[in-house]
Amino acid sequence: MNDAIIEAARDVMGSPWVYVVLFAISAIDGFFPAVPSETLVITAGVFAAADGVPNLLFVILAAAAGAFVGDHISYFIGRTAGTRVRHRIEGGKKSGAMFAWAGRQLEERGGVILIVARYIPGGRTAVTLTCGTVEYPLRKFSFFDAIAALSWGVYSGMIGYVGGHAFEDNPLLGLGVGLGIALTITGLVELIRHRIGVRNRRRAEQAGAAESAPGAEGSPESPGEKPQELV
Repeated sequence: MNDAIIEAARDVMGSPWVYVVLFAISAIDGFFPAVPSETLVITAGVFAAADGVPNLLFVILAAAAGAFVGDHISYFIGRTAGTRVRHRIEGGKKSGAMFAWAGRQLEERGGVILIVARYIPGGRTAVTLTCGTVEYPLRKFSFFDAIAALSWGVYSGMIGYVGGHAFEDNPLLGLGVGLGIALTITGLVELIRHRIGVRNRRRAEQAGAAESAPGAEGSPESPGEKPQELV
């Protein structure tokens, strides 16, 4: 059974059309996050190490180009129908929280968040749609997104290549290792994001409590501020 799966995968990965598929899937994933583009790119990287085909450089370039195009499609969806699309997606609690996070991060960190969001499940679409909705400058968007797409292509392709190189005789095991590494890194990024969000919320709550505390500047009970006399 495993041999049949490996042979079928080799047939697909050995076809020159694999680069077109990589481009298309990566592009669709930019505005439709249900498509698992990382899995396909990692798989291509595994077979690039194990069999020498497809070519790793072309895998990275096809995936990066597709990601760049897909992110821009998402951006222009945000520019033209961002509010309507966001209202539909934000129906779920998790999706709504992701868009709220994207808006805050875009205000605080600008285009840098485009690079970070490339590695967060659902984050890339939330950020690119938000960029379009708030009319983030296209030139800046394209600059940061080019870095994000290329780094993501290198990251995904190299993870597969490392796994495939370590287990050249068993590509399925190499694929499992590559996916395991990717899931671990994604989990760490998500954990760090969550911890930073919790810390920022605590700081905001503490700042709000300090401002509303008795004796705080601007409050009715501040020292030196006399109550108005009734006339």
